[in-house]
Amino acid sequence: MRGEGVRKAIKGTRIVDDERGRQMLKIGDVSKQSGIGIEALRFYEKSGLLDKPSRTYGGYRVYEPEILERLAFIKRAQVLGFSLDEIKRVIEDARTGESPCDEVREIVRRRLEELDKRMLEMRRYRKELAETLEEWDAVGRAPGHICGLIEGSHIEHGMSKLKVGRRAKGRAHVHAVREGK
Repeated sequence: MRGEGVRKAIKGTRIVDDERGRQMLKIGDVSKQSGIGIEALRFYEKSGLLDKPSRTYGGYRVYEPEILERLAFIKRAQVLGFSLDEIKRVIEDARTGESPCDEVREIVRRRLEELDKRMLEMRRYRKELAETLEEWDAVGRAPGHICGLIEGSHIEHGMSKLKVGRRAKGRAHVHAVREGK
């Protein structure tokens, strides 16, 4: 009776006996070996990046060792700049027997074009910022409500074109944001 309850609770999921389950990887093992957090693994499963894992009669997720290869692929694709949706499409193409390589090249081609545009915007912004600093160095201090230097600045490619965010370990970074394009 207990086993039937588990089967209903996780309909469509393969149930493995406890002996087989001990031979497979539990979610914590997968997390440790892959360096990917448990919540991220669950998210990848829900979003279709990972196949549904088998379950033990006790309801524990258990994975075949091949899951580590899939996770390594996902991590490599992310390093290359692929979004999770793009990675999912590539995986789905491979599942259907199609080679995703043409799509992969096209995604990278588009990413390079986006980077070239952002780098151009960043170079313009850097030039304007450097010119502004040079002017401020010549002025010294300027009266104003808070800081006259900022209040009197005339940068064209400021925050409307560039978004400033926070990175890990508190380092600020700047990245371009396309407006209306």
